[in-house]
Amino acid sequence: MIKINSIQKWIPIENIFERGIIKIKKNKYIKILKVIPINFNLKTQLEKETILKSFKTFLKTCNFDMQILIQSKKEDLTNHIEKIKEIQKKENNKIINKYANNYIEFIKQKNIKNKSASKNIYLIINNKTENNEENIFQELNEKYFKIKDGLLRCGNLTLECNKEETKKILFSFFNTKIFLEK
Repeated sequence: MIKINSIQKWIPIENIFERGIIKIKKNKYIKILKVIPINFNLKTQLEKETILKSFKTFLKTCNFDMQILIQSKKEDLTNHIEKIKEIQKKENNKIINKYANNYIEFIKQKNIKNKSASKNIYLIINNKTENNEENIFQELNEKYFKIKDGLLRCGNLTLECNKEETKKILFSFFNTKIFLEK
């Protein structure tokens, strides 16, 4: 007889807490942070140099391990197209409808041609100490504030993920094929 193991046996997640904290097996904890980056290419040369120096300082001050997770997601234009169609219905004007249909077709083709995608950037940090849960949460939060401050000096925002967002990140990580097809 074949013994079927559940998915929970091989996925190392034991619990998901608020503020992006996840308890994984062997009493280890990680915290997921969302980074909202600046558009580096739009900066002047002087600004770029300043940002790079700030980033270098940030990396030197972070004396702990970090992982970077970048998730690309195919751009979904469904809502945008639906709004245009709603406007078409309200206007009931042949000329506006013609332009709206041309615009819808244009953005669909542009999206296919350019393979438009949005990117989400996450940092993953872990605990090093073997303390009680309260101390571990405090350690992870101290690392978060250090990262938040360092990346803010570079112009980037860093946010804690809530429990629902953390679940979505994990789902997309474990279901990459489904996530990319959306």
